[in-house]
Amino acid sequence: MTQTDGDRQPRVRSRTASRVAAVQALFQIEQGNESPERVINQFMRHRLGTSASEQCAYADGQVPDADARLFGIVVRGAMARQDRIDAFLHDILPASWPLARLDPVLRAIMHAAGGEMTGADPVPARVIINEYMDIAHGFLAGDEPRMLNGVLDALSRRINDPVAPVADTDGVETVAVDEEEVPAADAAPDTRPA
Repeated sequence: MTQTDGDRQPRVRSRTASRVAAVQALFQIEQGNESPERVINQFMRHRLGTSASEQCAYADGQVPDADARLFGIVVRGAMARQDRIDAFLHDILPASWPLARLDPVLRAIMHAAGGEMTGADPVPARVIINEYMDIAHGFLAGDEPRMLNGVLDALSRRINDPVAPVADTDGVETVAVDEEEVPAADAAPDTRPA
């Protein structure tokens, strides 16, 4: 999350800082039941800053060096496409762990990553997954980061290939085709080159 040049102080990558702020904002939107634009405006005015300001530090709730444009794109994208992202996550997560049961920070990370993955001009999935895994390790412990890695990988595959297999609630593998699930054995064979 930081870069160093010789003896200089560590410098936070602005895109990573933007994603950290987006996760925080999405958490605040959900937990405070606040409007996305209100939270975005609060962050823009009071929490996003530059490292040139001596008063700007993560410990104080600030997000130094954040790219404000990317922050807005991630938060707005996640909120605008939340229903689509949640539908993908519902298909990916086991029935015993519905989205509502997950830690709210974990949900915010999944929504932020999903917002970027479903954007008009997404960053490569492996970059998004790596960035949000770094963020997850800053907020979560135990098995949650490992579970997140698997979920984000499956999410990227589902977004890029809507016919990707999903686990059915009874354990039978199915394939989603045009919003309709059919048993995998009945699905059309994959004719793509290997």
